[in-house]
Amino acid sequence: MRKLIALLLVLGLAVFTGNFVYAQEGSEAQTETTTDTAAAAEEAAPAPEEPAEAAPAAEEPAPAQEGGYQLLKKYFIDGDWRFMSFVLIALILGLAFCIERIITLNIATTNTDKLLARVDEHLKSGDVQGAMEVCKSTQGPTASILFEGLKNAEGGPESVEKAIVSYGSVQMGLLERGLVWISLFIAIAPMLGFLGTVIGMIQAFDRIEAVGDLSPSVVAGGIKVALLTTVFGLVVAIILQIFYNYIVSKIDGIVNKMEDASIALVDLMVANNIFKK
Repeated sequence: MRKLIALLLVLGLAVFTGNFVYAQEGSEAQTETTTDTAAAAEEAAPAPEEPAEAAPAAEEPAPAQEGGYQLLKKYFIDGDWRFMSFVLIALILGLAFCIERIITLNIATTNTDKLLARVDEHLKSGDVQGAMEVCKSTQGPTASILFEGLKNAEGGPESVEKAIVSYGSVQMGLLERGLVWISLFIAIAPMLGFLGTVIGMIQAFDRIEAVGDLSPSVVAGGIKVALLTTVFGLVVAIILQIFYNYIVSKIDGIVNKMEDASIALVDLMVANNIFKK
């Protein structure tokens, strides 16, 4: 499952980056062709005769509004796609870990009330092995912890509690696997954006030095391009932070259910006199 997700994400990154490169090269080529064609047309066209009376100026059509994807692609290219690609990679890899964790945690979510009711049915008849089979056939860390507790029923309540605590730590580590990488991409995305801004500002000052004139057009254009990387880096960090908080809350909910189920299991074993047999 993880290999399939990773393959799809890498493929999507390649297609997405290729589209940006193609769009940028195509726009540059189209601009050059349009400029050459316009220049040739101006040379070939005869000078127009001056009209006797000036015709009323035609109303200029309103510019068509760009869609969200086109606007995003435009800003991506304006911010230098060669550097913005690193921010995009951080987003794709971060989303890959988030999706993997969300899928895993949803699979790990168990209806503890229903599971404990089935375990209680077997414990009432003294069938500890049957209760273990119920836990073994149920997915999720809660069922695994209950299985470990039932497996140590012969050692008494202390042995059951010790097994639950020890195996609970293992399950906690499995639930939190991958969160470190998500935190890394949350931190590194704005850093990449700030780095791109600094590099863009250096390039803007180099352009000012080459031109020898502090014109607003030169300064504004360079600063705009430089700040785009920061914007994209912050957007990536915000998106990943939302997913991270959701995943952490999901883990906390599963852990609380694990603790409640563990306490309820010991109470069920005591109520059904499992430790006295």
